[in-house]
Amino acid sequence: MTGQQTRSTALTADVVVIGGGLHGCSTALHLAMAGMSVVVLEKDYVGRHASGVNAGGVRRLGRDLAEIPLSVASAKMWDNIEDLVDDDCGFSTSHQIKVAETTQELNQLQARVEQVRQSGFEHEQIIDQQTLQQLLPNAASHCVGGIIVEGDGHANPFRTVHAFKRKCQSLGVKFLEETSVAGLEFNKGIWSLQCFNNGNRKAVQALYIVNCAGAWGGKIAAMLGETVPVKACAPMLMITARMPPFVEGVVGAQGRTLSFKQFSNGTVLIGGGHQGVADPDTNTTLLDYKKLAINAQTATAIFPVMRKARLVRAWAGIEGIMADGIPVIGPSQAEGVFHGFGFSAHGFQLGPIGGKILSDLVITGYTDLPISPFRVDRFS
Repeated sequence: MTGQQTRSTALTADVVVIGGGLHGCSTALHLAMAGMSVVVLEKDYVGRHASGVNAGGVRRLGRDLAEIPLSVASAKMWDNIEDLVDDDCGFSTSHQIKVAETTQELNQLQARVEQVRQSGFEHEQIIDQQTLQQLLPNAASHCVGGIIVEGDGHANPFRTVHAFKRKCQSLGVKFLEETSVAGLEFNKGIWSLQCFNNGNRKAVQALYIVNCAGAWGGKIAAMLGETVPVKACAPMLMITARMPPFVEGVVGAQGRTLSFKQFSNGTVLIGGGHQGVADPDTNTTLLDYKKLAINAQTATAIFPVMRKARLVRAWAGIEGIMADGIPVIGPSQAEGVFHGFGFSAHGFQLGPIGGKILSDLVITGYTDLPISPFRVDRFS
């Protein structure tokens, strides 16, 4: 099929990607690079939810063991991101560190490093208190060590997703924003999608569907008869006014919820997983200020200099959290459909490889990366 309007006014393509986040745009890009015609359906606008408003962490540190092979492969793609999308996406490498505040926490991190090594990877390394103080001279003196991954970093999430979109468009990918999917029908090898665009009905037809709908991915799966326990959540973030430079890299904590970084302009981003309230039906989130206070207290406990910080803004996007904390990646039980959603607030770094995997599955039915832990029927 070629991307065109048929006599029945249905828009046709080889593949329809549902969801205009980073994984949806990455999938569309890799498909278009392989010569396939692609339509991306986004119920709001590209980067509206988790992909455009997350912390932008590009990390291998602390990954679920099942995710490590994908994360390592994606790290190589991030190192060459400008070659892929003609934009460096604000990507900066340094290191990511998870701080241990007690001997017990340091022992936990040592056990983690051993687990990773037994899985065949050595990117995570233990650092002692002296090394930690050298790397983080403004960290509190009670911190006893940590775990580090050199070469991890961060990027600008909104810039990244739109760089992928622009590259897709240069290759002929068509984006339909403010377009929601109301129904799916399969007949004689063709998928027909009934959509609404600004209240108007719109029909789209394709040979294949890729479900990258994020927190709404479970609803698309349900249309296919697949029950997936994905829950909408609202990871919260805060940013400060500019401060003198005092920390490099991205910092987390073993015993508390924290993701912490200072940008080149001096502002400091504080996040790490504290949740607000998400309402996916209305596209809204509510901040939980008590939890934000806890997050701020954690930041000041590990970096006392933060007591002087002035918070200027807080926000939350909507993300899909899976019951087991890892995404759904792979074929649906329905013919010609593939899933890539539920990245549980840590999918940003996986965006480049996630799109490559889904593209390979559509085109060849195969990927050389281990994705069986992410199969959709694991909840059945």
